[in-house]
Amino acid sequence: MLVVIKENYEEMCREAARVVSEIIREKPSAVLGLATGGTPLGLYRELIRMHKEEGLDFSKITTFNLDEYIGLPPTHPQSYHYFMRENLFKHINVDERFVHIPSGMVDVNEVNRIHAYCDWYEERIKESGGIDLQLLGIGANGHIGFNEPGSSLGALTRIKTLSPKTREDNARFFGGDLEKVPKYAITMGIGTIMAARIVLMLAGGRQKAQAIKDTVEGPITAKVPASMVQMHRKAFLIVDREAGSLLDIQYEQFVRDLQ
Repeated sequence: MLVVIKENYEEMCREAARVVSEIIREKPSAVLGLATGGTPLGLYRELIRMHKEEGLDFSKITTFNLDEYIGLPPTHPQSYHYFMRENLFKHINVDERFVHIPSGMVDVNEVNRIHAYCDWYEERIKESGGIDLQLLGIGANGHIGFNEPGSSLGALTRIKTLSPKTREDNARFFGGDLEKVPKYAITMGIGTIMAARIVLMLAGGRQKAQAIKDTVEGPITAKVPASMVQMHRKAFLIVDREAGSLLDIQYEQFVRDLQ
């Protein structure tokens, strides 16, 4: 794992965009695993700028999103279909035929159909040649995607029950009304994430500091799902100074030494 600490959120996002853009320029048909939430917004803004001002070409890429709430149609303002369209896809020249976001309209009571759909999503990833770069955020409790603490470290795409902490954290996106926050989601599993050739995790703000410390310097444990990235053969963790404030090792010096 290579840990890079940037001074602030904007610098963190620019560095992450540099990594993503290099992947796309080296392989125009790259397969990208994408994430939602507040953390990647700055990265997406920078990628849009690169597309408009520097000609970064997204026309041949394939995308797979990490997750989606169960029960929200694609047009719902808090669905991840809507998020991706408004914050990235409609601003770049991505081919919608190659965009994949889990459906939030599967019925949680139809277990066989859910399993079949999750298997279908996994097969689409395999048919695409696998994910070249998987973008990740991290929850304050150490979750990645919707793999909550206690999740299997080898699981593939599946339905998950959201923890009370995650629902509370996401209530701000639903007008502060916890009752409006879905209780279930479809998510790539940690096994799916770990199969990506490169993992790029971002974190900003002091509220993520303990999760980052546990992820980087703690034991690998299902209690902190993100800690599994310690085992990845090519993982990049880019954080701002506040998110990295509890780390014991001086990673900035380590990065300079590498250069």
